[in-house]
Amino acid sequence: MSENGKVKAIVATDCGSTTTKAILIKLVDGEYRLIVRGEAPTTVEAPFEDVTRGVLNAIREVEELSGHEILDGEDIIHPNDGMRGVDLYLSTSSAGGGLQMMVAGVVKSMTAESAERAALGAGSIVMDVLASNDGRLPHEQIERIRHLRPDMILLSGGIDGGTITHVVELGQIISAADPKARLGAEYHLPVIYAGNKDAKGEVAKLLESKTSLYQVDNLRPVLERENLGPARDKIHDLFMEHVMAQAPGYSKLMGWTDAPIMPTPGAVGSMIEAIAERQGIEVLGVDIGGATTDVFSVFKKTFNRTVSANLGMSYSVSNVLAEAGIENVMRWVPFKLPELSVRNRIKNKMIRPTTVPQSLDDLKLEQAIAREALRLAFKQHKDFAVSLKGVQQERTISEAFSQSASGETLVNMMDLDLLVGSGGVLSHAPRRQQAAMMLIDGFLPEGITRLAVDSIFMMPQLGVLAEVHQQSATEVFDKDCLIHLGTLVAPVGVGQEGKPCIKFETTLPDGTAVAEDLPFGEMKVYPLGVGETATVKVTPARGFDAGAGPGKPFESTLSGGVVGLIVDTRGRPFVLPTDENERVRKLDKWAAAFDAYPAS
Repeated sequence: MSENGKVKAIVATDCGSTTTKAILIKLVDGEYRLIVRGEAPTTVEAPFEDVTRGVLNAIREVEELSGHEILDGEDIIHPNDGMRGVDLYLSTSSAGGGLQMMVAGVVKSMTAESAERAALGAGSIVMDVLASNDGRLPHEQIERIRHLRPDMILLSGGIDGGTITHVVELGQIISAADPKARLGAEYHLPVIYAGNKDAKGEVAKLLESKTSLYQVDNLRPVLERENLGPARDKIHDLFMEHVMAQAPGYSKLMGWTDAPIMPTPGAVGSMIEAIAERQGIEVLGVDIGGATTDVFSVFKKTFNRTVSANLGMSYSVSNVLAEAGIENVMRWVPFKLPELSVRNRIKNKMIRPTTVPQSLDDLKLEQAIAREALRLAFKQHKDFAVSLKGVQQERTISEAFSQSASGETLVNMMDLDLLVGSGGVLSHAPRRQQAAMMLIDGFLPEGITRLAVDSIFMMPQLGVLAEVHQQSATEVFDKDCLIHLGTLVAPVGVGQEGKPCIKFETTLPDGTAVAEDLPFGEMKVYPLGVGETATVKVTPARGFDAGAGPGKPFESTLSGGVVGLIVDTRGRPFVLPTDENERVRKLDKWAAAFDAYPAS
């Protein structure tokens, strides 16, 4: 610590699959601010096979850009004394494929789903979900475990005091598979047991000799309640002790950090949870990467995260095309393009993942693909973020086994307060208006929603920082991380083109009075800057709901952003015209309303 025990300088890194990012945070005039960011290629693979090479290179760039000395050779200087050294060094990581897990539970839509929620919330990629009723024979499940070679397995099943038969059978399958870890051939695979406490002894007999078995509290002690915390905490601990310890160079990196290394998605999730809790709001966040798209949400104080492992903008871009279909991608492209040309451009991006669009048409095609990746990832998230299955229902065990779907989705877009986007295609869009349009088209928010993007993708570093120094993480997040795009007003309902949708009234900060009858099918942007507010009165036409109920007017004070105050009267559910000329005309018109692209 610096004088008076005050933390004055912090460096934090995020070791991604391709790039390692470093940020320097300093106490400036009594508040914590981001000073500079550096990055370098990640070096976890051959020829270096030492993650610390990339970390040192990224920190050296920070030194060069800031003039602040951080390294003495390969040692991080502690503590800070003005322009030399730091008080805290922290890191997150998803290098080497991140944390890859399998989960197992008795009933696929109950305990297995709870186990999946625990693993995803801890920042893992869930490779497969085993369940007693998943339709696979035991030998198929055994073969699957041997084939996937996960970093760890989470085993759950049964409420406390219930039957132990089925969860013990799952333990037998894991024992028969005799699983081997992906990294490090010399150690036993970690298995976490978080099921019926009465089965602990039987599970221990089956797995203690073949795996590194850890037992924690049941993650579904009763049907009506999930207790995911103990399992999540143990996953974090084992990520450090086992997975990271086996990855090239991580043991050295662990010796440098002042707090445990967190999986990158787990750190982003912590930040999303912190925003929701601090502001008392419903939040939805997305991180769209090259290989995966992660969606995070907090609705009704319940945190959920999903990983769409085959939806990304470079390595997985061809999968987006395959899943969405070329027609769905092309519906967002505001010009005519032969199908073969679209496929070739997308495949070029897949085999050259670090390239950026070289023309305006290439950029529009990339952003069309992004809309579909966001839409598909969000659809998967809504299907997963559900209320607990089996609550307040009397049923037999055979009925529980036969049920395939969980309860109602927790995601209510009309209740959503804040939508946050991050990842290259959103954070680095040439104009912020483009990021706003991609978020609106991908997620189709309803009612009143604030929009924001992560300026340079530093939420992972701030997430791990929040665990040890909440004040600095919060201040940098509010002042330097979140770019507020503005507020969206989007009435729900379907109408005819040009017919009345809402009456929109406000007085802008410059004194301009607005009183407009906006027809169905329009996008409108009003100037309302960062830090500015405007009191808005919205009166929906019959059949439309802007947040207060069908046809009911409301008045609210809305905040601005770098894009402004956005009104979307295109309706929900949203449908694009099937006629190509009409579709292109509308896409161009909506983009022009945002001033999203340079004039042709």
